Amino acid sequence: MSAKDVVVKDRRNPLKVARGLGSSQSGVGHWWTQRLTAVALVLLGVWFVVTVLCLLHADYATARATVAKPWNALLLIAFMLTMFWHAVLGLQVVIEDYVHVRWKEVVLLVAIKFLAVLGALASVLAVLRIALTP
Repeated sequence: MSAKDVVVKDRRNPLKVARGLGSSQSGVGHWWTQRLTAVALVLLGVWFVVTVLCLLHADYATARATVAKPWNALLLIAFMLTMFWHAVLGLQVVIEDYVHVRWKEVVLLVAIKFLAVLGALASVLAVLRIALTP
């Protein structure tokens, strides 16, 4: 056995070796996005719970007026969008880890993203309708 046979050649691009990128190249970005949305949900969730608790014994007109305030409407829209985005990221990880039939994985990922976009659009529309209706 010669020295040439013992040496294992690395067939990856030298730039890829230098950067240390694995096969997916986007796993860290997905992980960071999920953590950032989680932190945003904690902060927005605290605001949401405090707002709901303040409206506990309020009537419909007061609740509607509270949602119609610009900052409350903006924070509620941010809460809904962040919630749907975080849910898609989490469900994507679960599907990629536990669904091993490729066509089922693709169908589920597309369905989840479609339903999340539909839910996010409906939520934003509902908040805007409350906020912009006199």
